[in-house]
Amino acid sequence: MTNVLFGITAFVGLGALTMTAANAADDKPVVVLDTTLGPITIELDHAKAPITVDNFLKYVDDGFYNNLIFHRVISDFMIQGGGMNDQMQEKPTRPPIKNESGNGLSNTRGTIAMARTNNPNSATAQFFINLFDTNSRLDTFGGGYTVFGKVTSGMDVVDAIAKVQTGFKNGMDDVPLKPIYIKSAKRKAKS
Repeated sequence: MTNVLFGITAFVGLGALTMTAANAADDKPVVVLDTTLGPITIELDHAKAPITVDNFLKYVDDGFYNNLIFHRVISDFMIQGGGMNDQMQEKPTRPPIKNESGNGLSNTRGTIAMARTNNPNSATAQFFINLFDTNSRLDTFGGGYTVFGKVTSGMDVVDAIAKVQTGFKNGMDDVPLKPIYIKSAKRKAKS
């Protein structure tokens, strides 16, 4: 009887370890943005920004970001995309999500955060990638901007995007004169 109980306890314990490892992997999903200037790999932080990560992954899984552009590029600040086509027309989105700033993640170089209006709870699909650590002021500014992941590969691509020539187009400033497309956004398969 003792051996049976020990075997059951060991089996249950092994199952719990396997589930913990699986949950840890789920807390760090990876998305690859394949852009016209090269791939950008982003590790998301589901543990610290669950609403935001779930929202972003729904857009990724739906193919929403495919063929959209980086429509706002400010070389001493950030690159922004995920909402406009090359005619500067905004793609319809799902309803806004709750702001999760103050989650312990900071707007520093290489992090990805949600773009929004002046209303802190207005983020939908648009995101930006921070170019400098001084962007940490966005952690609390106007209610904060939610960081939900970081670039793990492709910061050279982000930096190349940041250096393109920009101008005014369809009522918006800081628009790349030659469109930079997100050809696709896909989850990276777990290895």
